[in-house]
Amino acid sequence: MSAAHAVAAAVPAQLYIAGRWQDASDRATFDVIDPASGESLATVASGTVKDALSCVDAAGGAGVLWAATSPRERAEILRRVYESMIDQADELALLITAENGKALADARGEVLYSADFFRWYAEEAVRLRGEIQTAPGGANKIMVLRQPVGVALLVTPWNFPAAMAARKIAPALAAGCTVILKPATETPLTALRLAAIMHDAGVPAGVVNVLPSLDSPAVVSAMLADERVHKLSFTGSTQVGRALLNLANEHIVNCSMELGGNAPFVVFEDADLDAAVEGAVVAKMRNGGEACTAANRFYIADSIAEKFAQRLTAAMSSMTMGPGDHDGVDLGPMVNAKTRDKVAALVDEAVTSGATLHTGGKVPAGPGFFYPPTVLSNVAATADILQTEIFGPVAPIVAFSTENEAIDLANSTEYGLVSYVYTRDLARGLRVSELIQAGMVGINRGLVSDPAAPFGGVKESGLGREGGLEGILAFTESKYIAVDW
Repeated sequence: MSAAHAVAAAVPAQLYIAGRWQDASDRATFDVIDPASGESLATVASGTVKDALSCVDAAGGAGVLWAATSPRERAEILRRVYESMIDQADELALLITAENGKALADARGEVLYSADFFRWYAEEAVRLRGEIQTAPGGANKIMVLRQPVGVALLVTPWNFPAAMAARKIAPALAAGCTVILKPATETPLTALRLAAIMHDAGVPAGVVNVLPSLDSPAVVSAMLADERVHKLSFTGSTQVGRALLNLANEHIVNCSMELGGNAPFVVFEDADLDAAVEGAVVAKMRNGGEACTAANRFYIADSIAEKFAQRLTAAMSSMTMGPGDHDGVDLGPMVNAKTRDKVAALVDEAVTSGATLHTGGKVPAGPGFFYPPTVLSNVAATADILQTEIFGPVAPIVAFSTENEAIDLANSTEYGLVSYVYTRDLARGLRVSELIQAGMVGINRGLVSDPAAPFGGVKESGLGREGGLEGILAFTESKYIAVDW
């Protein structure tokens, strides 16, 4: 048994409800698959609607006491979670690699990023401020308090199983909310391991509940229909997000949505080409391209497009592909066969439509859900690969001639999560950043995520922000009190 499989085998494979580990009410289970081999990694309890409502009972019952807990006490608990995650970083990284497939270096980076949310919100918990001012007419004072929104349902994806959970749980707990985490069925083990860490750090029973389930639509619907659930925080596809918004609308549930992306990576002719290629590899290949922030469309000034393609090809073709926990591996497998096959179909369609294939582009033989680093140029403007979120290690390159054309191309999508701009001209970089329709922009950087910064998109990439001050405010309601003293 590999070290990664041994760590996975040690994770409690039950539901975590009201501070206790328990089987599903109907004893149902499902297998977690190792993407590197296609074999079963673990068998996990699959929660039912009955179990989901038990989670709501637990979170609702714990809510009053947790909201009344002092900010300092909540902060100290969150700080202990951070310290435990740092102490267990190597094991957590192996666990993420085992069930997600990502290379171990990526998994280690995710663990550190995830832990930082608990550190950041341990600090923010004691700094949640209200407001007070005199009413314009002078009749009274306007006092505004920030109060916890209540029970929060958190639905997270498989691509960052620790980070997406931490980015929601930490601010929710800091604000005084109790939570129910519904992790993706591909990666429930990381969520369960985090539950164990939080339990040991002193998070009271019922404050955090974790419900893996194969029947996601039914359990999520049941919880959203419960009047005690006041918040939904979802990270995932725009398609699923739209359906959840419709469902939440029926019950007037407060929603935060971090949805799909189709990030443009724009390189102007005056850019530092070496830095642009290095940033492109970071923006494209982090997590094997399975990230909503991944660079999806590479718009390169026509005078340097050929050189950029050559250098990016050299960089990506030198990457080592294999099981994520093996030494020297840069790129692990895709999370499942469906994701790999989607990526392969997008590349095949682009090549059939006239794109030039520089490297990769072929599913390798053997077990696992692997797809190689792939670079395409001369991609047709109408190619499907430019219209959809690739979620794989593929870089399609399109040349442009003017700044306005680059901006129009960058904005030619319903998505608006993150964009990347490379130029030595700071004025141009800032000007283009303002005109690009995205919630986040990296100027001469291939990585923008930070727990202290607001993360989120515009258009169909979502509603609200996670991280930074906005992240904790998303789990509060503002109460206005009119008072005259």
